[in-house]
Amino acid sequence: MPGIRLQFIQGPIWGKTAEQIRRDAVLGVNPLTGGPILDKIVEKLTNPLTEEEKRTGEITRSKGPDTFTGTADELQKLFLEKRYTDFMPIILPTEEKVAEMLKGTSHDPDEVLGELSPWKAGFESWTYTVKTVAINAVMAGAKPEYFPVILAIASTQTEALNVSDNGFVVGAVINGDIRDEIGLNYSYGAMGPYAHANTTIGRAWSLLSINGGNCGKPGTTYMGTVGNPMNAINIIIAENEEDSPWEPLSVRRGRGEGMRSFPGMPAPKPEGFKKGENVVTLFNGWGVLSSKNWYANVWGTEMNYPKIIKDIYLTQDGSLFGTCAVLSPPIADFVKDAGFDTVAKFTEWVMDIPGKDIQREGYIAPPGGTFTVIVTGASNNNYFSMGGFVPGQSIRIDPWR
Repeated sequence: MPGIRLQFIQGPIWGKTAEQIRRDAVLGVNPLTGGPILDKIVEKLTNPLTEEEKRTGEITRSKGPDTFTGTADELQKLFLEKRYTDFMPIILPTEEKVAEMLKGTSHDPDEVLGELSPWKAGFESWTYTVKTVAINAVMAGAKPEYFPVILAIASTQTEALNVSDNGFVVGAVINGDIRDEIGLNYSYGAMGPYAHANTTIGRAWSLLSINGGNCGKPGTTYMGTVGNPMNAINIIIAENEEDSPWEPLSVRRGRGEGMRSFPGMPAPKPEGFKKGENVVTLFNGWGVLSSKNWYANVWGTEMNYPKIIKDIYLTQDGSLFGTCAVLSPPIADFVKDAGFDTVAKFTEWVMDIPGKDIQREGYIAPPGGTFTVIVTGASNNNYFSMGGFVPGQSIRIDPWR
């Protein structure tokens, strides 16, 4: 459809009075051309189509050359200018390095994994292969032993950078023996950039979204109004199964606990994951913050952590992304000692909201939301994080070896 007729208006629209909308969006000017909006809308609806606008056909897009040549500095500059990067230096994906990465899987390099686009929001979807993922894993600095995890994430066709104005962030929780096998961090700084595996797996996800799905281009395929710093490497969490008083997240989800059914979509199917089985669970939402950020977390000589966690839950808008609690092992122990020997019991208690509770000023009921518990980090102090972060798919990693 060459020359499709578009008319831009001055946004945002929501949150404004009727008079402000009339002034800015109806009687205002096109923010790109400066012309009056209403006149242009009438003109574009009523003018006959031109011969060019009547023309039909297909546009053939070129992927460009398979390889580039030049010095290392020239190629770093080229990748930056062509926006193949996240604006940080990359490991150049030479044919030798990509071939080495592909040794991390038995899958054919030309196997098509699916399609990616910026949140399927009307953008063209790009098809990508195992080799596409390998190229971006090399660029991120990942090792071949991390590749099955990266492929498992890639197989879900979930972009790390979507187009939303909100600046959402994604994450992944990894369970199973692979945590120690590839050196994932689940101790000090578990959610930070303090381990090569966690950092490069998260970065590879973002680079694949850019180069395999045309995501993350500010002003077109990325519209985060203020952005989200967690988009740099996302949130990659290895659960601290050894120090947790409860079953791993993957085992609980394998039984169907905490699975959410979205309108118009079939309910997720429990997969029966076992302890020790290598599984990655994807998350999406606003991200998480230190619990001290929440007004409900008042420190004292004795702490009622279950109540604090529930009070924070009551402040969340759970209808969209639910609530996620990332607990250090000491906090998880406090909760268990309070009588919650399973996460299921704790979840049921947290989400049980008597009518009198939701009437308190500043509190809301999160209807239809989820409450997810993850245990990670070290045991040197009583800290935890919470926020709006909802689990999605859980995938076995080993089939991607």
